[in-house]
Amino acid sequence: MRREIKKRVAALDDQEKLRQSRVISQKLFQHPKYARCERIAVFLSMHDEVRTEEIIQDLFKHGKTCFMPKYLTQGTSNHMDMVKLTSMEDMMSLPLTSWNIRQPAAADNTREEALETGGLDLILMPGLGFDRNGNRLGRGKGFYDSYLERCMKHPKGKPYTIALAFREQLCQDIPVGDNDVLIDEVLCDVLD
Repeated sequence: MRREIKKRVAALDDQEKLRQSRVISQKLFQHPKYARCERIAVFLSMHDEVRTEEIIQDLFKHGKTCFMPKYLTQGTSNHMDMVKLTSMEDMMSLPLTSWNIRQPAAADNTREEALETGGLDLILMPGLGFDRNGNRLGRGKGFYDSYLERCMKHPKGKPYTIALAFREQLCQDIPVGDNDVLIDEVLCDVLD
């Protein structure tokens, strides 16, 4: 299934990815949950994901607190933290990982981690595939599922989760396992 979805997304040209990303961003900006939330985690997009730069700019423009993933990938670890991003300049200064996404260096332990300082209101979720029942097909490492499990143990509880998806990532049915955590909503450029 991962291979099939990757093939569908790979068939999109950059212009279409950007068009869909803009529509999804506009939908998000008008979403009541987004408007009410103050502490928001957002992924820094890879080439096959909905572009999030416009969303990150909007977070800073409206004075919201922005968190981003920091993946710890030593060995078989699937540990991820959500660390504070202070500005667009801060984001652009981060080193690139082997996945070609920006992330604080492993030795950078100076950033605020969301679960240590008040939790999160909203997590914008990446993934390879999604269905309308809240099932998500990730990249197979379990980073987000593990993080959501940690959120559930936090006094603030699990934040609202919105997946950002190209229409080509929507599937009839996503198979799930015992450790998969349902997402609350999928935003894409097609009418619901």
